[in-house]
Amino acid sequence: MTELSAAVRRQLADSGLDVTDVQRVVGTALTEDLRYGPDVTTLATVGVDAVAVAELRPRVNGTVAGLSVALAVFDYVIGDDYEVLAKREDGARLVAGEPALVLRGGVRGLLTAERTALNLVCHLSGIATTTAAWVSEVDGTGCVVRDSRKTLPGLRLLQKYAVRCGGGANHRMGLGDAVLIKDNHVVAAGSVTAALAAAREHAPELACEVEVDTMDQLGEALAAGADEVLLDNFSPEECAAAVRLRDAESAKTRLEASGGLKLENARAYAESGVDYLAVGGLTHSSPGLDLGMDLG
Repeated sequence: MTELSAAVRRQLADSGLDVTDVQRVVGTALTEDLRYGPDVTTLATVGVDAVAVAELRPRVNGTVAGLSVALAVFDYVIGDDYEVLAKREDGARLVAGEPALVLRGGVRGLLTAERTALNLVCHLSGIATTTAAWVSEVDGTGCVVRDSRKTLPGLRLLQKYAVRCGGGANHRMGLGDAVLIKDNHVVAAGSVTAALAAAREHAPELACEVEVDTMDQLGEALAAGADEVLLDNFSPEECAAAVRLRDAESAKTRLEASGGLKLENARAYAESGVDYLAVGGLTHSSPGLDLGMDLG
């Protein structure tokens, strides 16, 4: 495998992706595919000098994410012996049959890289497409669709990038960039108030969010000045009541609905007045977008 070209490095960085993380993911994926030896089928059937145009085309409509990651795959396999003829921007709406990426290069390299590139683009575009559907559903409400830490091990930065491509927002990237006090933390600390006080003493520079199960806990969190409150398994009507309580207290606390959310009830939750919808399914349950690579 060769190194990433300066052009692909620049595209990844311009997209807000961590180049080192992409290198790790792509390197791991290619090592997995080539650990038993080179692509014997391609070597047997394709001449060493064969050159062709390859088009990555969606078979259904959707939102694309990860095309620069795909180019990283081709960089590693082919080196600089290929040319990008056309490329859509991540976050663009794709129409079935219209190419998202068009390359010209050696057929052996294109076919060796094909499955790894498609695995990543299909998965990331599936997340972006699902996110875009949620964002469209709550359009005009002011409510923001957010992801969670329910990501596949090793793919978090890429999956959360795909959420952004679909118009969603990222919540915590890890355990150390924000405080999220869950029910077990409350039990361990003794109360919502005690947990918030302990978190602020330990990490005063970080925003504090606390999960609550009842209106009484919400009142306690508001009184303690939580930056955000996660309303766990509240109905849309209960979320609306939580918003009224927050407003009556003149609190600046932002409210996030979590649990029981589905695309069909997303707007009802958004119209309750909450600030965020927490949708873990964006990263753990989105089906891949169906794309294929065809030589011409």
